[in-house]
Amino acid sequence: MKWLLGVALVVLLTVEGVYLWPSLSDSWRALTELHWGWFAACIAAQAAALSGFAGVQQRLLRAGGVTVGHFRSASVVYASTAMSVTLPAGPVFSTAFTYKETRRWGATPVVASWQLAVSGVIATATLAAVGVAGALAVGSRVSPVTLVLAVAGVFALFFGLRHVARNPSSIEALGLWVIHRVNRLTKKPAETGVESFERILGQLESVDLGRRDALTALGWSGVHRVFDVACLGLACWTVGGDPSLPGLLIAFTAAKAVASVPLAPGGLGFVDGTLIATLTAAGMSASQSLAAVFVYRVVSFVIVAVVGWIVIAVLYRSHRIDEAELDLEREHQARSLFTRRHASPPPAEVDPGPDPDRVR
Repeated sequence: MKWLLGVALVVLLTVEGVYLWPSLSDSWRALTELHWGWFAACIAAQAAALSGFAGVQQRLLRAGGVTVGHFRSASVVYASTAMSVTLPAGPVFSTAFTYKETRRWGATPVVASWQLAVSGVIATATLAAVGVAGALAVGSRVSPVTLVLAVAGVFALFFGLRHVARNPSSIEALGLWVIHRVNRLTKKPAETGVESFERILGQLESVDLGRRDALTALGWSGVHRVFDVACLGLACWTVGGDPSLPGLLIAFTAAKAVASVPLAPGGLGFVDGTLIATLTAAGMSASQSLAAVFVYRVVSFVIVAVVGWIVIAVLYRSHRIDEAELDLEREHQARSLFTRRHASPPPAEVDPGPDPDRVR
């Protein structure tokens, strides 16, 4: 089965390469004045961008009591990104892989899921900030009410998750009410599911996302976005293009928005068309836009995918993760938290007084 899956993966990557080849051959003719110094800087910027996302993951896991080195976190980012941009339904495989590896590092199911959710919220917030900055820089009229509501919504979601993680008891009454109502409708015993819910709250209590951790995670996400935009700009400079900064920001935001729709692995074709159109509107010629997109996709798609699959082959090929075993390993921790939440205080010791026999 392993060999069949390996052959299927090779066939899939070959088909993707054949599908991409016509556009690559057309772009190659536009690469007559490739500046290799800017190309190297483009690769370095993409590496810094992925390192920034690894920093977000590392900091959020630290808030959940899981300490992991930056190298290990970055290796998971490269591997999950390779899965996301090359496999059909790649984001699903990528998310599952990241979840299981964080479980292997010692995260409980709740902490692992919470890390994925919060990192997604932070990434959305910073991408929205890039788009708003581009719109304001280009002179577009942005409704203050719409802008305030959008920013407030993102921050409310982020700090709401942070509050729940730091104060699980704030949702305890609501959760118990829902469980009891569901049990009544399904005619189950009233306490069905209560212990599991309390164990989840106990795991959530291990998350302590303080202000410093939250700001650090936002800072790492900012690093991720800034260097990703820089990678696109350096790709333009590599082929002699010079797009306007507002146009570059809008092109980047539009491409990321299209890439989030799972139409093809890595947004193949759709992202390229969006980038070519927006970069041309940003002041570059059509041939320069085509060549710049080729360079950017080679760096952010091909090189990252190749490095990611090498990382998988070297570090994660032999990993066998049994979800049941992971649950059993952490069951005692969850039960101890559950016991501490509901343990009654020990009875006060009463002095029995002097022993009558000794008095006599």
